[in-house]
Amino acid sequence: MSIIDKFLAKRAAGNPGAEMAFVDHIEALRWHIVRALAAIIVCSILVFINIEWIFDKIILGPASADFIAYKWFCALGNVLHIDALCMDAINVQFQNTQLSGQFMMSFSSSFMIGFIVAFPYVFWEFWRFMKPALKENELKHTRGIVFWATLLFFVGVLFSYFIIAPFTINFFANYTLSPQFDNIITIANYYDTMSDLIFGMGIVFELPILVYILAKAGILTPAFMRDKRRYAIVFIMLLAAVITPPDWFSIFLVAIPLVGLYEASILVTARMNRKQRKEEKENETLPW
Repeated sequence: MSIIDKFLAKRAAGNPGAEMAFVDHIEALRWHIVRALAAIIVCSILVFINIEWIFDKIILGPASADFIAYKWFCALGNVLHIDALCMDAINVQFQNTQLSGQFMMSFSSSFMIGFIVAFPYVFWEFWRFMKPALKENELKHTRGIVFWATLLFFVGVLFSYFIIAPFTINFFANYTLSPQFDNIITIANYYDTMSDLIFGMGIVFELPILVYILAKAGILTPAFMRDKRRYAIVFIMLLAAVITPPDWFSIFLVAIPLVGLYEASILVTARMNRKQRKEEKENETLPW
């Protein structure tokens, strides 16, 4: 039985005020990290076994002219009569400039994809560590948090891979200052761009979960978020401008979902506050 299981058993035995010592917290955290890393390593090994196919078909997918997202955008562009959605074929050559570059990249890409695959378990381990700090009435408001965190993360990853990455890669790969220049891009630079976009957007899509936690801690309120909405929108627009090509369509393509996440976060905190006020009123009316 783990330290946290013993702690929860004490609570269930009628000792709601039971607390874990600081050393026990560190020991519990250590084992959660070990199990999470073990899951990531196992997934990374499975990815590494098939890394050549994964790199060629998945990681290099947005750099291929027959990438499925390009076909979707062009079909949508024909319906909406927006020629910009039918992007030019990518004209880019990749090169490796380091002796062990490709070998080391097979490890780093395997680890990144392994983390993405193992994310549900990693977050579950993180949640198991945080769970004992919550009271029973607080736990009622966190049902399904692992499911929602996983769903948001994968939506962010897929959104970045199929929508943001094609626009970003296509724009920069085809941009030239002069016809005398050829875009010969290092594979390391391409991989870094892809990993930053995909992993970063997966984390950004966790915004509602982060806001929920901060609201539970009393740091954020719906009124505060509504009051700072204009600043949040400006920040989102700047973020979208940084990670996308410099055209308004691409910027709004990224900014609109992020603004939607911000508004969803306001609704989450407002709903939580209503429940808390309702429970407080019910407790005040109790005879004891």
